[in-house]
Amino acid sequence: MQTLIISQIDKVVTSAADIPVVFANANIAYTPVTCVNWQERFPYKPSMNFAVAHTGDALLLHYRVEEQCVRAVAQKDQDRVWEDSCAEFFIMPVGDGIYYNVECNCAGKLLVAAGKGRKGRQPLPESLMMGIDRWASLGTEPFDIREVPTYWELALILPATTFFLHEFNSFKGLSAKGNVYKCGDGLPEPHFISWNPIATDAPDFHRPEFFGQIVFV
Repeated sequence: MQTLIISQIDKVVTSAADIPVVFANANIAYTPVTCVNWQERFPYKPSMNFAVAHTGDALLLHYRVEEQCVRAVAQKDQDRVWEDSCAEFFIMPVGDGIYYNVECNCAGKLLVAAGKGRKGRQPLPESLMMGIDRWASLGTEPFDIREVPTYWELALILPATTFFLHEFNSFKGLSAKGNVYKCGDGLPEPHFISWNPIATDAPDFHRPEFFGQIVFV
């Protein structure tokens, strides 16, 4: 399993739209997402890389994606965003088995929940969802399939309160686990790629036993 080192940025970042420039100025490294885990059934691999940093009390995420076509049908947060062109960040902040799935389509619609497995997950309260700032290069209005090669970016600011089943004042020093995914269940070529490999017979991102190491410094 791979290890991701998440560095702290000593800068107040209040707008997700600023993250690409902030990361460039801070020389934050981007990591490719390249594991095609179910090659025979779902061979398509869009280009995707991501970068993560933290400000102590918030996580900053930036995705860069290029794919053959895009889709953003979800009308609101907590809709079926995984059926759209979707980037996903799963993280288990501490070793208690509880992990969070932060799934966001290319128009900035989010699905966030927490739990120890696929079943019985607790959705992020709406009041906390509203605290997640997001920026999408394709805009925030839903749209149906666009069958044309498209490059898009997505940035998120996740306050520590997003991880609502835990209480911690700072990400600094945390030793976590997680994975990063790109999917699109409802696209003409469904795909399921990941940062760390998943050894299951069928697509399943809710598998914390295959999470990689995440170290906050």
